[in-house]
Amino acid sequence: MDVYQTSQNLIRELKGISPRDLNRAGAEDLIAALTPVVAFHQEKYYVEDAPIISDGEYDILFHGLVALEEQFPGLRAPDSPTFRVGGAPLDRFEKVSHPKRMLSLSNAFDNDDLRAWYTRCKKGVDLDDENELDIIIELKIDGLAVALTYVDGVFSRGATRGDGSVGENITANLKTVRDIPLRLASKTDLPSSLEVRGEVYMRKSEFADLNERLARQDQKVFANPRNASAGSLRQLDSRATADRPLRFFAYGVGPSSTEPPETQSDGLDWLERLGFAANKHRQVFKGIEGVIEACNLWIDRRDALDYEIDGIVVKVDRLEYQRVLGFIANAPRWAIAYKFPAQETTTILKDIVINVGRTGAIKPEAVLEPVEIGGVTVSQATLHNEDYILSRDIRIGDKVTVKRAGDVIPQVVGPIPGARTGGERSWRMPDTCPACETPLIRLEGEADYYCVASDCPAQFIRLVEHFASRSAMDVEGLGSKMAVTLVENGLVTRLSDLYKLSPNDLVQLDGFATKKAENLLAGIEASKSQPLSRLLFGLGIRYVGKTTAETIVQNHSSMSEIGDASIEELVNIDGIGERIAESVFDWFQNDKNRELIDDLATAGVNLERLESEYVSSTGDSPAAGKSFVLTGTLASYSRTEAGEMIKAAGGKVTSSVSKSTDFVVAGSSAGSKLTKARDLGISVVTEDEFLELINKKL
Repeated sequence: MDVYQTSQNLIRELKGISPRDLNRAGAEDLIAALTPVVAFHQEKYYVEDAPIISDGEYDILFHGLVALEEQFPGLRAPDSPTFRVGGAPLDRFEKVSHPKRMLSLSNAFDNDDLRAWYTRCKKGVDLDDENELDIIIELKIDGLAVALTYVDGVFSRGATRGDGSVGENITANLKTVRDIPLRLASKTDLPSSLEVRGEVYMRKSEFADLNERLARQDQKVFANPRNASAGSLRQLDSRATADRPLRFFAYGVGPSSTEPPETQSDGLDWLERLGFAANKHRQVFKGIEGVIEACNLWIDRRDALDYEIDGIVVKVDRLEYQRVLGFIANAPRWAIAYKFPAQETTTILKDIVINVGRTGAIKPEAVLEPVEIGGVTVSQATLHNEDYILSRDIRIGDKVTVKRAGDVIPQVVGPIPGARTGGERSWRMPDTCPACETPLIRLEGEADYYCVASDCPAQFIRLVEHFASRSAMDVEGLGSKMAVTLVENGLVTRLSDLYKLSPNDLVQLDGFATKKAENLLAGIEASKSQPLSRLLFGLGIRYVGKTTAETIVQNHSSMSEIGDASIEELVNIDGIGERIAESVFDWFQNDKNRELIDDLATAGVNLERLESEYVSSTGDSPAAGKSFVLTGTLASYSRTEAGEMIKAAGGKVTSSVSKSTDFVVAGSSAGSKLTKARDLGISVVTEDEFLELINKKL
């Protein structure tokens, strides 16, 4: 088909008719002719950057198709290019389960980390020193990971990564991203079902134009392209998403009804033949040294790109080797992310303010002259604690060095003494809490000061925010601003009050329409069924983090059991020390806290351990149900990686050796833990023996 000539013929036809003049049969023929032509021109313009007709000619074709489909909505094809303009708003996003978990990546921060990873991969596939692995590198796009599902070649569902297992259904929004194909291009080797994974991002130039437009409309601007991409994809009105300049790079093949190509590099080539955009800056190397050189080159080249990257993804190219290497908990062994060094800059420290955390911890925070670091405007940064400030002689008014640690968290590194003018002021921690004026205390052996007032309003606001956070009860719509609003208006004075809110309570607040109130209440209602470990973590008990809460719930089947447990019973749980046990015990001895649990029960909040939270100790690995202590330096894995391997096999990792310890894994330079294990007669295994044990099946 001569697409150009066909386009001109269709343009002339559209100019001479009105959709209202056509009967259904005539409209069906014209829609059938227009649909592939408009899709072709979208591909040429948005994916290939090589249009063959003018913008005006394209508009005639596109809007002609829109008009016909509006007149005859039943004729709109599931892959119609008019989906690019969005549709009717949704009430909320439904949650969807990924057929195969979307994993995160372990990180490498220097050349030695890359070499160590490569050595582990070679060992894992039993490759001798004379042979090298093929390694592919891809740019790590700083966007939002999504999974696209195609059935019989037609885009049927798109979801966010979420927590890796469950994401949000954002199909309508993803259909507006113009370089995501609505129908796969290839006519051969087309699987009946296919999931494609990739990154939605925004070009820096288009991001700047978007922010200018938003500023002219007196709307809130975005801090960086990634935030703009994520915010745009989470619009309930897909027409708003369609108005944003979003783009997509495919980076991998998920579950497929047919076998994908044998290598990652061939897989990306295949995805391009199917109609996807895959980043062109990918290379395959034999061995690791070329990879290291390329990664270091990209540190300096990153700013020349029109999109943000925060590192390089390094993968074993051959899929068979990927399958052999497998996974460590939620990360593949066959891939690693080379993270670029933290970016630094200098600015003026205008002031130091203190924030009160949910546990009463007082944290100093730097107020900075706004400065851009790695594409993000930074105006605040952490100063950790008083000792950090005093030890570095950081003063208000100083010119300071600021960096984004891991390209995420801004922190003040230190002052530039040579830039001082004499007008700088030293800072000391105040004597009282800024929220309630209670005298601050500093516990022995700790760096932080604390407000110990049980009725401190600032602590409670942080507690509500923490309770509703994604890692805890995951209450959609309840962030920091909402927490402040609910507490300051007296609607929530204790956590259980969240479950007593009514639409009438909320619609009286500024900025609360009926729909917003309904959405918040729906999020609160949904949180009632969260797992017990999330609730325990959400209560804000001191020293009880997410992993600690999961460990406690593994050993107690209900909130009632946890509340009745003695300090001795809690300490006997592997991984729970005396400090944690005392904190949990003391929390439940407080009558007000007991009343809170009763109120949550009355509200219908789940207080029982779910079946999914319990890992049986009778798994198919001899490590299942066993307690491990890691000591010394391991040659093939970091302690964190080894710990994840133990957990994945159903075992437990503890920090201290006791009579309940089953195995001590001893690396080089093992110290007192090894001595104690021998004294107690506990089994000590070498790294090789550990790997054999962890990979053995019963």
